[in-house]
Amino acid sequence: MSTEPTPMERFLQGIIPENPVYRQLLGLCPVLAVTGNMQSAMTMAGAVLFVLFCANVMISLIRNILKPHLRIVIFTLTIATFVTIVDRFLAAYMYNMSKALGPYIPLIIVNCIIICRCEVCASKQSVFHAGADAIGQSLGFALALASIATVREILGTGMFFGLPVLPDVWPDWVIMALPPGAFFTFGLLLGLVNWFTANRAKKEKNS
Repeated sequence: MSTEPTPMERFLQGIIPENPVYRQLLGLCPVLAVTGNMQSAMTMAGAVLFVLFCANVMISLIRNILKPHLRIVIFTLTIATFVTIVDRFLAAYMYNMSKALGPYIPLIIVNCIIICRCEVCASKQSVFHAGADAIGQSLGFALALASIATVREILGTGMFFGLPVLPDVWPDWVIMALPPGAFFTFGLLLGLVNWFTANRAKKEKNS
């Protein structure tokens, strides 16, 4: 009897239990760099979803002819193909966002989350497993980006998705819009996630 997770389990694990940011601590470079506002954070999340889903499905389709000593090269070339599509799409239809994200879209090529999922799931399981895994991990990544960007944008600018949400008398915490604010927010939220996880595990053990 197979002990591999089902597609639904792959999907659900990626959102919270195996969240790529808060649980696996992967892909932290874009997490810290593009979460100054929700628009850039969600654009990055969408780009990662497209690349991860397409790469996972492609690798799963060719998994039976994939040579072990060439797998990392194939992973990288496959990912680079879909990253190029995303990069050119943003440059053509969302030019301002493309400029705002700068090099962080091309850097998806070496994003540990995508390479990890190609290795752990796509190269070993069916297309359905690979697709479900990609969507779950991408939603988990988007959730992490959204949580950090929400705190930083509201406290740093008084806005959310570019719309004012705090009264004018509320002072802007400029530091939240700067790199130190990214580290502070991520550290605080990571601590809260770890505290909640440890507390939950303790209650389940005592029950």
